[in-house]
Amino acid sequence: MDYFASLLTVPNLIALLTLGALEIVLGIDNIVFIAIITSKLPYAQQARIRRIGLVMAMLQRILLLLAISWVVGLTAPLFTVLARAISGRDLILIGGGLFLIAKSTFEIHGTIEGGHGETADGATKPGKTISPANVLIQITLLDIVFSLDSVITAVGMVNNVAIMITAVVASVVVMMIFATPVSEFIVKHPTVKMLALSFLLLIGVTLLADGTGHHVEKGYIYFAMSFSILVEVFNFKLRGRKAA
Repeated sequence: MDYFASLLTVPNLIALLTLGALEIVLGIDNIVFIAIITSKLPYAQQARIRRIGLVMAMLQRILLLLAISWVVGLTAPLFTVLARAISGRDLILIGGGLFLIAKSTFEIHGTIEGGHGETADGATKPGKTISPANVLIQITLLDIVFSLDSVITAVGMVNNVAIMITAVVASVVVMMIFATPVSEFIVKHPTVKMLALSFLLLIGVTLLADGTGHHVEKGYIYFAMSFSILVEVFNFKLRGRKAA
């Protein structure tokens, strides 16, 4: 009862709505990655693995929020390289960035060349699917990076753990609702899949830059992604007119 009472004040509701909206925006890259990686599974398993992946992301964020002191401690320097202090957070971002860059490059090559278990149209070849456990491991590893970014943002915005947890749960519920339509749309349209892979490559470079001390404002990244999506919408309309 006290939990809900703490939320039902105007300042807390505003903070909850603002943080919830931001968590949804920060979760877009998570949805894109999950959509790409689960497309390798048999179709009947994809929705279930997506839900499990998003639930794991939610649990990781909640656990990190409950260990705020540990998260804050990740910003403390561990060692120095070329006169720059490296923290635990930097190592996680660098590792996540390198993973995304490698994964995106591998997927782009496979999509273009038709290799890595895919046909020319991006569909998975029979007998070439990866295991659900493999997919969940990859989702879990990258969720750690995305969760850390999300939690640090939450801690910087509000100081009420109840608001943070509620915003995280609400944002994951929204992502669950849209994960399947987004995933199916990406897989169905090869150009959109390539655009999504390019987004992941861009996010990987951004994480790597951030981890090495070259911070890039997220606003620039989201503007570039929005502009690319707008161009793709125009291409859809153009192709639709030609088909008609």
